[in-house]
Amino acid sequence: MEGKRGVIMGVTNESSIGWGIAKELKNHGAEIAFTFPNDAIKKRIDALSDSIQSDTIVAPCDVSKDGAIASTFQEIGAQWGTFDFVLHSIAFSDKNQLTGGYINTTRDNFLNTMLVSCFSFTEICREASKYMKNGGAILTLSYVGANRVIPHYNVMGVAKSALEASVRYLAADLGPSNIRVNAISAGAIRTAASSGIGDFHYIMNWNKNNSPLRRNVEQKEIGKSGLYMLSDLSSAVTGEVHYVDCGYNVVGMKAVDAPDIDVPR
Repeated sequence: MEGKRGVIMGVTNESSIGWGIAKELKNHGAEIAFTFPNDAIKKRIDALSDSIQSDTIVAPCDVSKDGAIASTFQEIGAQWGTFDFVLHSIAFSDKNQLTGGYINTTRDNFLNTMLVSCFSFTEICREASKYMKNGGAILTLSYVGANRVIPHYNVMGVAKSALEASVRYLAADLGPSNIRVNAISAGAIRTAASSGIGDFHYIMNWNKNNSPLRRNVEQKEIGKSGLYMLSDLSSAVTGEVHYVDCGYNVVGMKAVDAPDIDVPR
């Protein structure tokens, strides 16, 4: 990654998957710009950036606001001119609607979840591609709940399914510009986002007990996969969902240590 520059969007604290990927990129020579949605997160991003001795850009970007994404990339483009990669590590839904059934999701929460968790990626690809004159790579984060029913994942599963479909269409759109678009579907890992999912400890237990490796994935392992997907090591890979889940995706889901929850297979 020496000589490459890129934008990391969606890191909230040191447990974020995006932070694990950022550290690997930085360790291999990349120059990184971070974005933040509000002042509270900015303080954390400033501290994290300092921790990896990253004298870099830290720019505001609330993806739920009209024009915010375009403005952010204009700011970064004005300083760098061009860049080589973008990581979209952004998702949001009302945690009160990540319990019970998906059928109870409200219209407002559905629209906001899709806007922040899915459409923001499309808009980011559109705006970022204007500054990726030499090609590059754009990566987002998904989860197995995009194609299997996961207890209490609810509308986030629907949003991630739409996100994965977006990856394929965006890969086709940006391929002629030599810009690759992919996703990582990470296994269960404790982050600020996952803490909002009801009974998340059950999901952690399912992954641990049913994956071929009999354990959960670690942040550093996802970071290494992010490095692969955003570097020239994956130069012929686009439109793909790359699973990093200790093999959990290859086996059927069953309820382990959670007899009170019946999980559809």
